[in-house]
Amino acid sequence: MRYPKTSKTRPTTDKVREAIFNVLGPVGGTVVLDLFAGTGAMAIEALSRGAQWAEFVESDREARAVLRWNLENLGLSHQATVWAMPVCKALPKLGSTFDIVLADPPYDFGQIDEVMDLISRSDVLAPDGTMVLEHGKRFEPHEAYGKLRRRVLKRYGDTSVSIYEWGD
Repeated sequence: MRYPKTSKTRPTTDKVREAIFNVLGPVGGTVVLDLFAGTGAMAIEALSRGAQWAEFVESDREARAVLRWNLENLGLSHQATVWAMPVCKALPKLGSTFDIVLADPPYDFGQIDEVMDLISRSDVLAPDGTMVLEHGKRFEPHEAYGKLRRRVLKRYGDTSVSIYEWGD
């Protein structure tokens, strides 16, 4: 797997990625959306674990080039679509429903609440789906966004992971 040469992309550590997939459990046959995809490591991990399809949203040109290289060289291009636009513009255009939505925005990204609200008001996440938000330990996302309810909050050094599902 390749990584961009800039510091703009912060890949999820192996430890955090493994912890997330331990919480998610089996992902075989799922459809995955990777927001702020960077190198694509999170959804590529899902594909390697049996997910049937993944869509990646990444606005940075260099990160997107690395992402496409990773998909091609891992033989996964036929199971993926890459969207070249900012997340807030992509969400209304996706036209699909996903079993798992992964979001790992830059820690200084100021619109996490807006993205979570957009997801909660859309059909992007399936009713029985799971939303995974990776964020810095200093940012405390809401317990709920619309009908999305946080079920898990884990901390790993400077990284925190919030996992949401639909709830009452």
